[in-house]
Amino acid sequence: MPKSSKKKKEKAVDFSKAKLKLGKGKQLPINAVDTSFKARSIVLPTQSIAIEKDVTLPTTRRKQSFDDLVSLMKHYNANTRKDAILSFRELFELHPDIVESSMTILLGACVRLIGDEDAGVRKTLLSFLSWLLPLVSKEDLIPHVPLLILFTTSAQTHIYPEIRIDAVRFLDLFLEIVPESVVDGWTQGNSGHGKRVLEGYLGILSAGTKYGDTEGELKATSTASVVLSSQSKLIVLKSLSAFLTHAVSQQLRLSNHATSNLDPAAVPLPTWFLAPSFRSTRPFIAYQRLFRPESVDRQPQLDAEHPHDDFICMPNFATGPLATAWSLNDLSDLSLAQTESLTHLNSNTSSLIHLARTLYSTLLASYLDCAPIVFSPSANPPEAELNLLTVTARIMKTLYGSILQDRFSLSHAEEENLCDELSTLLGYMTGYFPFRPARRDFKVEHAFQDLNIIYCELTALLVLVSFRRPSGDISRKARFPTSRSNAFFSHVKYEGKLTLQAGLVRTYVTSLLRGEDHSGAQISRPLIPTMYIALLPTIWALLNQPKESHTRSQGEAPTDTVLSAMLDQAIRTTSKSAVKALTVEFIARILLLETESDYCGHFDVRNTGEQEKFREWILHLPKTLWEIGPHNLATSEIVIKSLLRLLQRGSIMIKHEEIIGLQTRLTPFFMITHPVRGRLPGPFTKIPTSSLLIRRLAVDLVVTILSVSTRSEGEERENLMNAVGSAVSGTPEEGYWQQLMTATGLS
Repeated sequence: MPKSSKKKKEKAVDFSKAKLKLGKGKQLPINAVDTSFKARSIVLPTQSIAIEKDVTLPTTRRKQSFDDLVSLMKHYNANTRKDAILSFRELFELHPDIVESSMTILLGACVRLIGDEDAGVRKTLLSFLSWLLPLVSKEDLIPHVPLLILFTTSAQTHIYPEIRIDAVRFLDLFLEIVPESVVDGWTQGNSGHGKRVLEGYLGILSAGTKYGDTEGELKATSTASVVLSSQSKLIVLKSLSAFLTHAVSQQLRLSNHATSNLDPAAVPLPTWFLAPSFRSTRPFIAYQRLFRPESVDRQPQLDAEHPHDDFICMPNFATGPLATAWSLNDLSDLSLAQTESLTHLNSNTSSLIHLARTLYSTLLASYLDCAPIVFSPSANPPEAELNLLTVTARIMKTLYGSILQDRFSLSHAEEENLCDELSTLLGYMTGYFPFRPARRDFKVEHAFQDLNIIYCELTALLVLVSFRRPSGDISRKARFPTSRSNAFFSHVKYEGKLTLQAGLVRTYVTSLLRGEDHSGAQISRPLIPTMYIALLPTIWALLNQPKESHTRSQGEAPTDTVLSAMLDQAIRTTSKSAVKALTVEFIARILLLETESDYCGHFDVRNTGEQEKFREWILHLPKTLWEIGPHNLATSEIVIKSLLRLLQRGSIMIKHEEIIGLQTRLTPFFMITHPVRGRLPGPFTKIPTSSLLIRRLAVDLVVTILSVSTRSEGEERENLMNAVGSAVSGTPEEGYWQQLMTATGLS
C-alpha cells in the first residue's frame, strides 16, 4: 500500500504547476544552462616569450635563480618564504662559488625574517644561517654583522614572547661565529651594538633596568613583560652567560697577549689571585713574567767576546731582569698596555658592578626557584631546572669573579656591597654543599661537579678579599643604622660563616685532589685543565689563610692538608696528562714566592712541614722531561724553566742531595747507557733543531746545575757533562755549550 501511493506522488510532480510568489520572479527551468562568464588577467613578466633567458645563470633544480628566490623572501605566504630559504641552501650547495658575491643582497633579505611572525620561517632561517655563516670567512662577514645585530636586537623587543626567545637563539649563533662584534660597545662610551644586545637580555628577563643609567633607581624596560617558563629562561640566561664570558675575556686579551707563542692546545696559568700577596704592582709583573714564553728571535745570539751577557742562567737574574742587552727595536715591541694591564685589568669595572646590582635579584630568584627541585634527596632533578641553576651559578662567577679580581679599581664601599651580595648568594648554597645527585647519572654528576667547583671559586673570592681588609675593620655597611656593638657582632657572624664555608671547601678540595669522589659514581672524574685552573684560586686561598684562621676552621691542623694532597696529585699525574704543565708551573711559582723580596703573603714554604714532599716533586721532574721527549714541547719548556728558575733563585728546597739527584736523573735525557747496546742518544736529540729555545734552555739548565755543584761530586758530574757533550755534538748547540763552559770556568 505505501509503495503504490509513492508512485502516484511521483507521477503527479511532472504535471504540477509551480505557484508564483510575490517578488520572487520567474523561476528558471531545471534544464536551463548558465552561459555567463568572468575573465581575469595575469602578468608573467619573467615568462614572456619575448625575453630570452640566460641558460648559464645558476639555478636550483626547480629552475629558480637567485633573483627569483630573493623576490620570494617577501611573499605573503609563510610556506613560500620558508621554501625560498630552503632553496637558497640548495642553490649554494650546487653553486658554492656564488656565496661570497651574494652575501650583501642575501643577508639584506634574510634579516627581515628574523622577526617573522611565523615560527616555521624563523626556525628555517636559523638553520640556514647556522649552515651558511661558518662557510663565509670572518673578514667577509664582519661588515654585515651590524645589520644582523640591528634586526636581532629589534626582534628582542618584539611584542610576541616567542619572537624574543628566537632572537636570543640568533644571538647565540652570532656569539659562536663573531663574538667580538656582538659584545663590542657593551659598556658606556664605546661604539657598537653590545649595549643594545645587553638591554635586550635584561628586558626579556624583566630585570627592571635601563642599562647604562648607573645612577638612580632602576627603570623598567618594557611594559609587555611576561613570566618566562623554565625552558625559555634557560635559553636567555645561557645566552647571557656566553655574552658576559666573551665580554670579560675581551678585556683580558691584551694581558694574555704574551701567551700567544704557546702551543694552541696549552692553557695559560692564571696568577691574578697572587697579586694581593705583593706589596706593589711592579714586582708582581716581574713575577708573572718568570714563565713567559719567549721566541727564538728574542734570544740574543751568543757573543764569543761577551758570553756572560748572553747566558740565560746568569745569577744576575735573581736580583733583576734578564741580563740581556735590549735594543730600541726590542723595547718598542713591548706594549704599554701589557705593563699597565694589572692596574687597569678591568677598565669597565663600574659597568660590571652596575650589571651585578641589576641582575642580583634575578639570579637570586632563579636559584631559589630551582634549588629545592635540583637538590632533592629523593630523585635526580629535571634537566631544565638543573641547567638553569648551573647557568645561574656561572653568571655569578663571571660577574663577581671579574669584579673582585680587580683589587685596584674598587672602592671600599663597592667592595663591601659586592661581598654582601655574594655572601648572601653563597649562604643559600652552603646548606646543600657539597652537591650530590640522588642517583647515579653521568650528566647529572658532571653538572653537580661543575656546581661544586663554582661554589669553591666564589668562596675563594670572599676569602681572598678578606685578606685585603685591615684587621681592625668592623665597619661593614649595614642596611640600617646600627650601634658599634651590633656592627661588631655582625662582623663576627660574617667571619664565622666564611670560616665555615672555607672549612667545607677545604675538605672537598682535599678529597678531590686525592681522587676521591663525592657524587657517588663508581669512577671519579679525572681533573681536566679547565677544572684544575678553576681550583687554583681556591687552593691558594686555603694555603694562604692566616694561621689563626686555619686553626679556627680546622681545630688542629690535619696531617693530610690541601698542600699535601696537591703535591701528591702533581707527582701522581702522568707526563702525558694535559694537567701536567699546569701542576708543574703552579708548584714552581709557590716555591719561588719565598725568593721574592716584595712578597707579603701568609704562606711560607719553610713552615709547611712538607719539605720532603717538595724535594720528591723536584726530583721527579727529570723523569717527566724524559717521558715527554719531543712530543709536548710546551710542557718541556715549563719543566725546564721551573728547574732553571728554582736553581737561579737559590730555592731552599734544592740542597746538596737534590743537586746530585738532578745530575743523575738528567743524564738519560741527553744520553742513555744501555747494558747491552751501549750508549744511545736520549730524548734531547729528538727535539727538532727548529725548537732552538728549548734546546738551549736544556743546555742552560745543565750548566746551571754544574755551576752550583762542587767538583767533589765526581762521577755524576762527569757523566752529565759527557752526556751533554755527546748529545750536542754536530748540532748548532755545540758551540753554545762550549762557550758557556768556558765562560763559567767549567771546562
